This record gives sequence, C-alpha cells and structure tokens, in this order.
Amino acid sequence: MWLTCGFISAALLGFYDVCKKHALLENAVLPVLLLNTIFCSLIFLPLVLFSQSGILHEGTLLYVPQAGWEVHRWIILKSCLVLSSWICAYFGMKHLPLTLVGPINATRPMMVLIGAIFVFGETLNPLQWTGVVLGILSFFLLSRSEKKEGIDFMHNRWIFLLVLGAALGAASGLYDKFLMASPENGGLGINRMVMQSYYNFYQAGLMALMLAFLWWPQRKQYTPFSWRWTIPLISIFLSAADFVYFYSLSLDGAHISVVSLARRSSVVVSFLVAAMLFHEKNLRSKAIDLALVLLGMLFLYYGSK
Repeated sequence: MWLTCGFISAALLGFYDVCKKHALLENAVLPVLLLNTIFCSLIFLPLVLFSQSGILHEGTLLYVPQAGWEVHRWIILKSCLVLSSWICAYFGMKHLPLTLVGPINATRPMMVLIGAIFVFGETLNPLQWTGVVLGILSFFLLSRSEKKEGIDFMHNRWIFLLVLGAALGAASGLYDKFLMASPENGGLGINRMVMQSYYNFYQAGLMALMLAFLWWPQRKQYTPFSWRWTIPLISIFLSAADFVYFYSLSLDGAHISVVSLARRSSVVVSFLVAAMLFHEKNLRSKAIDLALVLLGMLFLYYGSK
C-alpha cells in the first residue's frame, strides 16, 4: 500500500512541476513562491480549525491533533529546509528547460541513499550501488547533451541552484524519516497531519518576511509579477502529492529510500507534458538520459526490496 501511495504521489508531482514551470515563465519567482505557500496553508487551515473545534474527530484521516513547542521546533526546521530547497529549485526551473530539470531532480533518490549511509548507517547492496552509478552517469550525459543548447553544467549558476535544491530536498527526505519514524525506530513519531499542516503555515510566514524585506523594496529591478491560473494549481497538486507521501511514510514497513525513489518517477509525467506544451529542444538525447535515470531507479527499487 505504501509503495502504491508513492507512485500516486509521483503522478501528482509531475503535474505540479508542469504547473510550476508555466507559472514561472517570464515571471517573478518569489511572489509565485509566496502565493504557493499561502494557498497550501489555506488548504490545511480549515482542517486545523475543524480538528480543534471538534468537527473532525481523532482517528479520522484528516484530523490534526494539537502539538506543543517540542514538536513545532522540529517542524520549523523542516520549513526552513524545504523553503531553501524550493527557492533554489524555483530559480533553476525558471531559467532551464523542464526536460532537463526533471532528470536532474530524478537523481534525488541517489542522494537520499548516499545520505542514509552517513546519517542512518545504512549499507548499499550491489544493485543499489549500480543504481547510484547509473544516476551519476546519467548526470554526466545530461551535461554533454545540454551543451547543444549552450548550457555549461560547470559554469551555469542555474544548474548549481537546481542541484543544490535537489540536495536540500534529499536532506528534507532524510529529515522526514527522522521526524515521522516511531521512537522505537529512532524517530520522533510526529503525526503526519501536524507535520504537513504546520510546515506550510511556517513556510508562508517565512516567505512573507523574505518578500517584504528582500523583493518588495527592489521589485522594480527584477522581473515583474503577473498572475497565472497555474499558480493555485501548484499548491493543489503539491498538497495532494505531499498528503499521499506523508501518509505512505506513516504506514508500517515504509522505506524512505523506496518511497523517495517512487516519487521521482514524476519525471516521466513532466518530461512528456513539457515536450508537448513547451516545445523544448534536443528531446531525443534527453530521452536517452532519462531512460538511464529510470534504469538506475529500477536497480534502486529491486535492490531495496
């Protein structure tokens, strides 16, 4: 069940990436990100209010229990980590083809596995190591194919931001395991609805402060903001994807490395839609690179069973 939820989350993430790319085209990044965090918060605010007022009862799927500062301090750190990843990824996605962004983000499970070695003391079997090597090889091939579009991986700041965003996202995935795993398994056992609801609230507050002090005073020097109908869709698809993701992690036997791997299959959706909607170039060589990434993901999957 938890693996099925991982693939459902992946499909939702694919459409999330497409909406995000459309919303960022020739648009200001930070206001789009602020609206994203606000809309996500508005989705979960009624659930918190209904839970506290007794309309939603304990034990139901959408119930949000109360939590003290000892829980919220960890969630605030989660919000800072996710927001840092988003800022890097949003700026990278704005200036790079989605058919390039997707395969790079798809290497995140390799980063999670490598991080799990150092953080949780996990060891990789030969199949998992093969998947990691294929991921590294696909990244190298992507750098070669993107030179045809004038993108130099070693000297492009948007590539650097995108990779940094993926690395921070991988760190967030490892942190999720720590937050949501039971105390018997070395975690904190934080409720998934508390996590998803409040980390959105904290992100909106942090993003509002950032916009007020960094973007608004200098807004005339940057790309102007324009409303896009895909902006609220970003929040809807992301909230749904994260809801299914956190639910899968809360199920007995769930493996963060496998769930993270399943979620990265979202690259298939975003790649196909980007090819049709955005008419991006060099699709054949990118498709080969993507196939190598997916092959690496299969090795990771079978190595993690």
